[in-house]
This record gives sequence, C-alpha cells and structure tokens, in this order.
Amino acid sequence: MSSVSEEKQLRYDLAYLRMATEWAKLSHCSRKQVGALLVKDGVIISDGYNGTPSGFPNCCENEQGETHWYVLHAEANAILKVAKSTNNALGSTLYITLSPCKDCCKLILQAGIKRMVYVDAYKDRTAIDFLQNAGVEVVQRNPIYQ
Repeated sequence: MSSVSEEKQLRYDLAYLRMATEWAKLSHCSRKQVGALLVKDGVIISDGYNGTPSGFPNCCENEQGETHWYVLHAEANAILKVAKSTNNALGSTLYITLSPCKDCCKLILQAGIKRMVYVDAYKDRTAIDFLQNAGVEVVQRNPIYQ
C-alpha cells in the first residue's frame, strides 16, 4: 500500500466499501445483511454475502428469528469462493460491511489477508484485536460520512 497515496487509498477504500454494501443487499438474511469483497493488486478477486450454503433454501432464520447454525458469513463465503478459483487471498485486502466474528478472523488470518477495512464493528471486538495483534492492518471507515 505504500505506493498509493493516502488520499487515493481512502477513495478506493470508500468505493470498495460502497460496493460491499450493495453486495450485502443480495443476502436473504432478515436480521443482518453483510457483504464482502477481496481485492488484490487493484483487482476484485472474490465477493461474498452472508447466506446459506449452495443447495439450501435461502432462508437464514428460523420461525423464532434465530440464525440457522449453517449460515455462512460474508467473509467466509468470499474466502471459500477464492479458494475454489485459481487465485488466492495472499496479501489481499478484505472489504466488509461488518467486522468479523472470532471464527471468521481465523479464516482471514489463515488465508493470508493482510488488510481489512470494515464499516460497522461486530458486538464482540475480540476478532479485531486478534487480527491487529497478528499483524493484519485493520481500518474502520464509513463510506456514507467520508
């Protein structure tokens, strides 16, 4: 990222977060819609939103409004999608509308993602602290107010 000016990086960060916000709208989840993009060398290499695995009904919650245990988070979907391709996430940036949970932060680290830019913080900030302590650059930005 050192070759990109701070102003230019901010413009790109905000644009990718706006795109992730649009991608989140594809989710069928009622409680929370989350979108994610993986960007490497200036190219979007993967995308994802929270939802059920392929082949399952697009209903994320039960009758009580609780999320089904098998629903995949947006960042997990983006990481799994790139894993099925000929590309990889090594050195990439994850743009996500909601910071990750503890389980997903392990996937982010293992995938080799070096930077994460998010809009809203998840209720438990353990994952943010974990990623920062592991050397991942973590940035919070709001594309609406910047």
